[in-house]
Amino acid sequence: MSSPNTSVASAPEFKPRSPAYFAWHRFIANKAAVAGGIVLALLILAATFAPLFTKTAPTAQAFLTSSLAFPSGEFWFGVDELGRDLFTRVIYGARVSLTIGFAAATVSMLIGIPLGALAGFYGGKLDWFVMRVIELFSVVPPLLGAMLLGALTGGGFVTIIVIAALFGWPGFCLLVRAQVRAFREKDFVRASRALGASPLYIIRRHLIPNAISPIIVAYAMAIPGAMMLEASLSFLGIGVPPPTPSWGQMINAGMNFIFFYWHMALFPTAFLGITVLATTLFGDGLRDALDPTQKAR
Repeated sequence: MSSPNTSVASAPEFKPRSPAYFAWHRFIANKAAVAGGIVLALLILAATFAPLFTKTAPTAQAFLTSSLAFPSGEFWFGVDELGRDLFTRVIYGARVSLTIGFAAATVSMLIGIPLGALAGFYGGKLDWFVMRVIELFSVVPPLLGAMLLGALTGGGFVTIIVIAALFGWPGFCLLVRAQVRAFREKDFVRASRALGASPLYIIRRHLIPNAISPIIVAYAMAIPGAMMLEASLSFLGIGVPPPTPSWGQMINAGMNFIFFYWHMALFPTAFLGITVLATTLFGDGLRDALDPTQKAR
């Protein structure tokens, strides 16, 4: 007689989920954040590959005989007073706004992270000095300060990035400083010190990585602020100089015709609003996904 089968069915292997897995699922559960991310991705793709589906160059006066034409099947967004296709200019304007937004946020981050980390870790006179500089920037309204600097420098693409970064880095600095101060007395930092690690090594390998989630959120939220600042300066005539297409500059030009040729101001305004809203929703979704306790608070 054959012996009974005593083999036990092996239990399915348990695979622990990483924090990134749970963060991703929290993010995709946020429909507004997903919608914002999709819209932002489409705008980036449109701006990147603009030459593939636009009729002319953004500065070409190719439709002088159709100046101020209303939106139609031929001209989706109409034509401006100089015979330039508005759809083309709006798409190329996305390049300017998105590039300035991402570049200004990146420069702000590169300035704010090391200053905040050093001030939070060392404290003392360095911390005092950094905080006084931040207070100096905090008492100046960003738009008024940007207007002054833009008027003094004459504006320009690189100048707007520098101006936006000057008023954007304190936020990153304060965020990283608070995170470093919260972690610098933790056991893993003390253990690293006991093993002879240098302060810069501890900051680079232990403290800043523990602050990466709020840094990502702050970066996403800094982009729409820089875009609005650029649009405001271009609207006032001290931003990106013409004929380079800029949404703020196009809104300013359209205001001269707003009662008759409404389309000239409508489309750049709508695209600016949609882009800022999409980026903000995306940043809010990242914040809730990376720090689920934030929403409860």
